[in-house]
Amino acid sequence: MQHAVGAPQPGGPPAQPGSTTGHFPLPAPTPVQLPAAQGPIAVLLIGAAGAGKTTIARHWADHRASPTAHISLDDVREWVRSGFADPQAGWNEHSEAQYRLARRTCGFAARNFLANGVSCIIDDAVFPDRPAVGLGGWKRHVGPGLLPVVLLPGLDIVLTRNAERTGNRRLSDEEVARIHGRMAGWYGSGLPIIDNSQLDVPSAVAALDRVVARSLQGPPTW
Repeated sequence: MQHAVGAPQPGGPPAQPGSTTGHFPLPAPTPVQLPAAQGPIAVLLIGAAGAGKTTIARHWADHRASPTAHISLDDVREWVRSGFADPQAGWNEHSEAQYRLARRTCGFAARNFLANGVSCIIDDAVFPDRPAVGLGGWKRHVGPGLLPVVLLPGLDIVLTRNAERTGNRRLSDEEVARIHGRMAGWYGSGLPIIDNSQLDVPSAVAALDRVVARSLQGPPTW
């Protein structure tokens, strides 16, 4: 497991002043900053299809002592029913647009949770070779206090887990291998990496807890 170093740089678009959701005000028109360890935090869990990120993110959120929300990009993307761009049909301008829209929606939700004292964990397959769209995009949507963590089990593990999926979330072995290969680019990035090949869900969650605790003590550079 790698450990991140350094501190995030400020940046990203501010929330719109005066906007509200339900009875709760959105953040003031400044980027969300990393709160103190006892305050709400936002974690971005990165991984390929079959890495286990959704299961681990949900378990982490379920078992925290403080209020925590799980935001799944795939769940939000599938809010589109008529006209949904099925990832099994290949990547095109429609799927690109829907992914971008889902990421902005997830970022809005994350900022709203943080503004109201609720931590959150977002899971997404973010590629290291597309920084402006991936990690940079999440930083703009959520704020510089976002803590990214990479789940990177072995290829055999992700292939096995993907084979257990159903519906449009099950990809071909070739596509899973391609995505997994691109994820290897996170090595050397400075981000914390958890190899959960031999870890069950509670053990992977414990590893995530350790990474988050270290990041709060000395935020990473990314």
